[in-house]
Amino acid sequence: MRRLRSALLAALAAVAAVALSACAGLPTSGTVHPGLQAGATSSQSESFFIPDRPQPGATPEQIVEGFIRAGAGPGANGQWDRAREFLAPSLRSQWKPEAQVTIDLPGDRVAVAPEDGRVDLALIAVATVDERGTYQRTEIGARSLPFRLAQQADGEWRITEAPDGVVLSRDFFPSVFHRYSVMYFDQTWEYLVPDVRWFPTSNAASRITDALVNKAPSDWLAASIYNAFPDSVSALPAVPVSAGSAQVELSDTALAVEPAVLDRMLTQLEASLASAGVTDVEMEVGAAPLTASPVETRSTRVPAVPLVLTADGFGFLTGDAIDPIPGLSPAVEAAQPVAVQIAPDRDLAALRLADDSVVRVGANGSYETLDQRGSLVDPSIDPFGTVWSVPEDRPAEVVAFLEDGRRLDVADAWPGATGIAAMAVSRDGTRIAAVIGSGGRTALWVAGIERDPDSVPVRLGDPVQLALIAGTGVGIAWLDDLTVGVLSHEGEASAILEQVVGGPASTTAAAASMVQIAGGTSLSTVRLRAADGILYVKRATNWEQTAADVLVLATQQGTPR
Repeated sequence: MRRLRSALLAALAAVAAVALSACAGLPTSGTVHPGLQAGATSSQSESFFIPDRPQPGATPEQIVEGFIRAGAGPGANGQWDRAREFLAPSLRSQWKPEAQVTIDLPGDRVAVAPEDGRVDLALIAVATVDERGTYQRTEIGARSLPFRLAQQADGEWRITEAPDGVVLSRDFFPSVFHRYSVMYFDQTWEYLVPDVRWFPTSNAASRITDALVNKAPSDWLAASIYNAFPDSVSALPAVPVSAGSAQVELSDTALAVEPAVLDRMLTQLEASLASAGVTDVEMEVGAAPLTASPVETRSTRVPAVPLVLTADGFGFLTGDAIDPIPGLSPAVEAAQPVAVQIAPDRDLAALRLADDSVVRVGANGSYETLDQRGSLVDPSIDPFGTVWSVPEDRPAEVVAFLEDGRRLDVADAWPGATGIAAMAVSRDGTRIAAVIGSGGRTALWVAGIERDPDSVPVRLGDPVQLALIAGTGVGIAWLDDLTVGVLSHEGEASAILEQVVGGPASTTAAAASMVQIAGGTSLSTVRLRAADGILYVKRATNWEQTAADVLVLATQQGTPR
């Protein structure tokens, strides 16, 4: 026990050293956490790491260490056959590798044997992935995994008791598990909403289909989205893919599904399987194809050019010229705002003015003062024209101002929060993200928006903490359907967090003078405005100056129908 206690203390000391060094300052370039770039989809070809077999004469500690390393090799069939070689025959068929993935810090594992036949593995966990493929950040902390071993008839040690799941280092995790988007509909059936999952690349199409058809969405999102697949319909576990075409075999209950619902089912399948490289999907019952066509869905992409307010006016900045939005640009210019977000159809905009009030202006010349509570964060506007507003010091008092003039207090907003620095609704209107102060720390939270049948917001679902924020939160923006960008200040630098909702994050640094953030395109994911009016765009890990004399960098909630 003394050896285990010493190992755990050493591991905790290492965590403390990491935490202290992280507080000392931000990197000047590059990412803090390795992995996929925020908003990127893996294009790696399938290749499989083949771990070493158990070595003759290995000690119990070496067997456990080899078993953990073998967790990085699921194999072409995704069954972790090599890892099972470290298990006693009685355990091999019972061990469930996909029950959970524990993601830990590289180089901090310590295996000790406090007594004969027992091994405890100490590690520092940073995240987990559950049996549904849902990624969740955890508080960094020491954990101990218990193992039991016994000598077999040949004298070799094998594991007789082991926790289900595998352990992967933070560096190695994205090489073994890839990110996929399981797609659902919003409550208007117009937008597709991604629910990120992490699966091994082997049999990815089968895993995605099973997640969509046979299993539930992520808990925090479930009440905010719709799934076209009825509960009565299931999918067979095997989904063959040939030349990019997938055949999805459904239960015979699918024969009774209405044609319009079948079309939506196909739409979800095609969009979900696209993240695994599938280009065509055919739904079948008993090998007979079902007749269905994908429905048209609304895009949340934004133009490649920035939307800004300058001394020359408000509109899209192309070179040195402003391309105004008919009707809306004059209304924004007349209000002289300090923050602007425009609705998808570009007919409405939510503004925060210099006197800290929130107003809504329309392309038809309308002007409504909505909120004058003081200390308000920048407002957000959803696809229904509803403006969301909240004071910095009262995060629970989120108010939604409907386009018809009604004022609604949104229930269950940010429980446990003591402050809020920024808030933004996703472009599809299903999720809301915020920079929250709670327990003396600043963090990025996300919650689902629950609406009634008329799309009126009723309450926020239970929030999920995605990441801790270094320094002071300044601004927030949805960079795309999957990724939230957060601008913060710490010391002499600005930090830009790009957080995949349901995945790891990346952080880059910029000058301390950055004051506004907005989403970009796939080639330039983030835009920033500095206090002196210089506009920057992120390309790879570099910041390029693209314009000057910008008074406001506006955010967009999509494109017109």
